[in-house]
Amino acid sequence: MESPCEWAAPGGYVVSTDPGRLDVDRIHRFLSTAYWSTGIPRDVVERSIANSLPFGLYAPSGRQAGFARVVTDRATYAYLGDVYVETAHRGRGLGKFLVSCVIDHPELQGLRRWALATADAHGLYARHGFGPPANPGIHLFIERAPGELWPSQAEQDAG
Repeated sequence: MESPCEWAAPGGYVVSTDPGRLDVDRIHRFLSTAYWSTGIPRDVVERSIANSLPFGLYAPSGRQAGFARVVTDRATYAYLGDVYVETAHRGRGLGKFLVSCVIDHPELQGLRRWALATADAHGLYARHGFGPPANPGIHLFIERAPGELWPSQAEQDAG
């Protein structure tokens, strides 16, 4: 694995793969309310970051403003997940920039397949080459809803 990479974004923002810069509390706070990971425990977020290639998006102040991570073997396959830009930083092209940094990362070149799941950002990913599988009949998944994996405290108290 190479040393951390860093990209200068418009407006003084920075994208970095240095895991030491990540604000895990902030990432957990966002992900625990996101539609794809509602209720995710902090220890699961920590483990997911430790076993992925993480990308932090930082505001000019140095505070974290977004995040993405890639699960990959760095040879043939990558799954892009947990991509977000905090609400206060949206509308500046930072999501596009963050995804372009991920796609351009030197350890992720020449991969045979990239995958991701999104309910609301198809246009963002399409501009980077993502689309439906060419052969959807050969792709199989095991999917579990966040509530099935991490029931909310209210559900636990009621049970």
